[in-house]
Amino acid sequence: MGNWVVNHWFSVLFLATWLGLNIFLFVHAFQSYEKADKYYYTREILGFCSHTLRKQLGHSLTFHKLVAYMICLLTAIHIIAHLFNFEHYSRSRQARDGSLAFVLSTLSHKEKGEDSWLNPLQSPNMTVEYVTLTSIAGLTGLIITVALVLMVTSAMEFIRRSYFEVFWYTHHIFIIYIIGLGIHGIGGLVRGQTEESLNESHPHRCAESFKHWNDQESHCKHPQFEGLPAESWKWILAPGVLYIFERILRFYRSQQKVVITKVVMHPSKVLELQMNKHGFSMEVGQYIFVNCPSISYLEWHPFTLTSAPEEDFFSIHIRAAGDWTENLIRAFEQQPSPIPRIEVDGPFGTVSEDVFQYEVAVLVGAGIGVTPFASILKSIWYKFRHADHNLKTQMIYFYWICRETGAFAWFNNLLASLEREMEELGKVNFLNYRLFLTGWDSNIAGHAALNFDKATDILTGLKQKTSFGRPMWDNEFSTIANAHPRSVVGVFLCGPQTLAKSLSKRCHQYSSLDPRKVQFYFNKENF
Repeated sequence: MGNWVVNHWFSVLFLATWLGLNIFLFVHAFQSYEKADKYYYTREILGFCSHTLRKQLGHSLTFHKLVAYMICLLTAIHIIAHLFNFEHYSRSRQARDGSLAFVLSTLSHKEKGEDSWLNPLQSPNMTVEYVTLTSIAGLTGLIITVALVLMVTSAMEFIRRSYFEVFWYTHHIFIIYIIGLGIHGIGGLVRGQTEESLNESHPHRCAESFKHWNDQESHCKHPQFEGLPAESWKWILAPGVLYIFERILRFYRSQQKVVITKVVMHPSKVLELQMNKHGFSMEVGQYIFVNCPSISYLEWHPFTLTSAPEEDFFSIHIRAAGDWTENLIRAFEQQPSPIPRIEVDGPFGTVSEDVFQYEVAVLVGAGIGVTPFASILKSIWYKFRHADHNLKTQMIYFYWICRETGAFAWFNNLLASLEREMEELGKVNFLNYRLFLTGWDSNIAGHAALNFDKATDILTGLKQKTSFGRPMWDNEFSTIANAHPRSVVGVFLCGPQTLAKSLSKRCHQYSSLDPRKVQFYFNKENF
């Protein structure tokens, strides 16, 4: 069967690889931009399912990254396979030794019909570069490969954190990627023998007698080839329609009027916005996407809601952490200029919604990462005021880790209110909170030490004293495990990945092998 079969099945391999890539792309395209909505609404649909199943929906961002890595791997395999195949095409075209590969390569649209060729290199002098730049498959393949490289490189952690706008705009090249993928197979570069030709000259029967094709004594004729039909559009059609529908829905929701009722500037350049929007309903720990048209029409940034569901407004706290947030804070600081118009989309669900499903909850916030827990603690305050007997949670451990003392200021009032409320209700031990200052010098530590005997902390004004350094998590987890030997403990983090790894490790380490005893379940916010 020789090189004919090799050529034929190499083409099938390419098509199979490309179809596999498109299957992953189906998930990728939908997952990339629908993850927030899908997570929220699917949680509602699967509310009756087990906690473990619903918890996995919180890993949509991780799944998105894994699918992206798989796309990169399959793209590399696809390109390498094409390079090997083109090298084979080139050698077959230049062989001139009368072999089967050479005979098949000489099949030309000028001689055997308009679409009967097999080798895309129509002459010995034709180069791979020429075919790449002049064919639909080659040109679209080049475009979508460049688009993929740009999307992947701009999504690196450093660029996302330091140059979010670069990441945001570059990631939307996926539109070019999808369009290029949809038309990639139209040119018919991957080819197969026609059905009529297979009946007349099947390779199993005629490959060995290729020198006698078309002889009067031979029953075999020159094979006829045709471009295999494009398949990629089938895999992107459904997610494409869903994506367009979802974008229209989100555009409609974002155009609903948002009324800013209060603006507060806190220390450490933290901006608080209190807002109202018709029909807005939230749960604890959820987040919204915010757009300010006067800064950018296209940029939408996620912010965790810091208000409680029981309040008649919803609020967010914004820390200056990039060009967009700095411009937004500057716009609200400019008085008496008109208040900038804000558009809001959401809310969307997160793992923090499950906090009241645990008997014991451990909340860990780093810096501005305390925002989802502000909503939770406020909601607890309201539940105690209204004597909510459905509250399953029996105790909360709250850890807040900050680099500077000013970061504590905007949260002090809430913690002070909770302290008073717990004392009045005789539930002093319900909330056990610890504040840790990691950015301190000898002057701050000395000043705190001199005033340690005072009833309130010199830095925060709270009864709980501020600790210097970082929590000793082994001691903390050991204490919690001993205090609640038969409880299910939910550990919730909004903070960096290094801290997430440390807490996840402790959850496994201090969970009992006996399912009837203490079990720690780790949950992390992902944006």
